[in-house]
Amino acid sequence: MPEAPLLIRRQRVPGWLSALCYAGGLILGLAIAAGLLMALGVPGPSLWDEFIVETFLTSDGLSQTLTAMIPLALVGLGSALAMRVGFWNIGISGQLWMGAVAATWVSLHGIGPGALRLPLMLVLSCLAGAAWVGLPLLLRLKWNVSEVITTLMLGSIAFLWVQHLLFGAWRDTTTGFANSRSFAPEERLPLLGWGHLHAGIWIVLGVTLLGVLVMATSRVGFYARAVGLNPRAARAAGLPVLGTIAGLVLASGALCGLAGAVIVTGTEYRLSQTIGGDYLFSGIVIAFLARSQLLAVLVVAFVLGGFYTTGNVLKMFYGVSEAVVLLTQGIVLLTVLSAQLFSTYRIERRGNA
Repeated sequence: MPEAPLLIRRQRVPGWLSALCYAGGLILGLAIAAGLLMALGVPGPSLWDEFIVETFLTSDGLSQTLTAMIPLALVGLGSALAMRVGFWNIGISGQLWMGAVAATWVSLHGIGPGALRLPLMLVLSCLAGAAWVGLPLLLRLKWNVSEVITTLMLGSIAFLWVQHLLFGAWRDTTTGFANSRSFAPEERLPLLGWGHLHAGIWIVLGVTLLGVLVMATSRVGFYARAVGLNPRAARAAGLPVLGTIAGLVLASGALCGLAGAVIVTGTEYRLSQTIGGDYLFSGIVIAFLARSQLLAVLVVAFVLGGFYTTGNVLKMFYGVSEAVVLLTQGIVLLTVLSAQLFSTYRIERRGNA
């Protein structure tokens, strides 16, 4: 009888094997993406120049990549925290929108003294993001309603609410465009004197360091690992399962809301229809590729920031559409995840009875 191959989960995955599969999947994904772009008319040498040389090896390109990395890292950190406790936060973009709305509300209504307005905008954006994920969290914990549906629906509601504001009460009457008026100088994150890079980079580094310390040295990290592996066993052992899930999910929403505030106070200086972008897809990609490891999120976000920088150049000078840029990101994600199969499982052939 022919042998049927079986996938047997490895009890322990060697570090070298995981790194080899990760690197192999990444190289294969980049090669396929490059082949697709070349088939669409982008010259091969231009891909190397735009993605590697101009993006990572020049001063201007590096500053643009770091600037693009800031909100990507925040949504990636938010997605990673939620994934650690088995919560699929598909409403990243909605929480980002609500954070941006909260920050803009402070600016438009002149809440607080000028010197404290920027910190207030950042704090309220965190609260808005956490509140927006709070309802799906409550429905999940109380009635086991799928957070995939509820967070996704609230993301659409947040986007439509922003449209209502921008085409209504918050519309900039001086220009007639569907965006808010510009923020005052004291309501903007300071530039660091290197291109468009702003102080949001310090926020990202501080949040990441705090998250790593909490996860590595506190009970919260232990609880999160236990709940993520087996919530039933964690509950039977007397661990605070509901509190752990609630805390990390609310922190996830807060970080996504903070990303919205960082965009409007650091780069856009106003609320507009374009700030949400495709951060939902990017946040999930970053968390998956980083395997929910917070330090790895920074690395993946930096590389993806390079994709954003290169994608803008490809769209502007080579006529590549936004859909193709997103497709290349998806190809890289799929190849990396597929390659990880060979590190997580081993193939064994056995004869049929």
